[in-house]
Amino acid sequence: MEKITVEGIVLNETNYGETSKILNVLTKDYGYISIMSKGCRVLKSKLRGISMKLALASFTINYKENGISLLLEGNTIDSLKYILTDFKKMNYAMYLTDITKSILKDYFNPDIYVILKNALIKINNSFNPLLITNIVEIKYLDFLGVKPNFTSCLGCGSEDILTFDLKLGGSVCSNCYQDTYLFEKNTLKLLNLFQSVDIQKIDKLNINNLKVIQEINNFISEYYETYTGLYLKDKTKFEVF
Repeated sequence: MEKITVEGIVLNETNYGETSKILNVLTKDYGYISIMSKGCRVLKSKLRGISMKLALASFTINYKENGISLLLEGNTIDSLKYILTDFKKMNYAMYLTDITKSILKDYFNPDIYVILKNALIKINNSFNPLLITNIVEIKYLDFLGVKPNFTSCLGCGSEDILTFDLKLGGSVCSNCYQDTYLFEKNTLKLLNLFQSVDIQKIDKLNINNLKVIQEINNFISEYYETYTGLYLKDKTKFEVF
């Protein structure tokens, strides 16, 4: 085993024995790894605080590449305390960890870690959790190999976009338009923005147009179902809390 220190987020945890846990951690540099946290369920354990779901921390471990690594010590990077004490924020955070695990089944890219980390921090800091989640969903499409093109017509290449045709899987101009749903202009602009925006640099995020919000979520759900095979949870259920 090699002793290393990695930055990571605990995506899920499983009790092991009477006092320990096995942590499944998404790390910045080593991808998705399993870590044994011995004795962390004992109240006085120094490992207790970083051995729980959503812990964002640096972990010093004896690393085993194709097995379970051993946690030696660690330090919290962000406690995400406002997520842990807010049911609505927690729902969104759990949703994001679930969809991230679905992406990681077939593919890892360090950018996935960065996106999830920054999204959780923004939600913890009271940015609109639905919109932050939408941004993550759009960004993850790139890792699934089905990144939508919102800037040029799939028929002729024109940049004068009228709408997005979900059946055809691309944007269309007025000349190539066939009978399909007409999205609001602001909906398409925001979807395009979500692809490129750096979540860490967002300092303001607010959309007051309910139709645009609904269109964004309908687009994401239908696009995922049609082109990825992943069926997303109904996020409107999170909004009642």
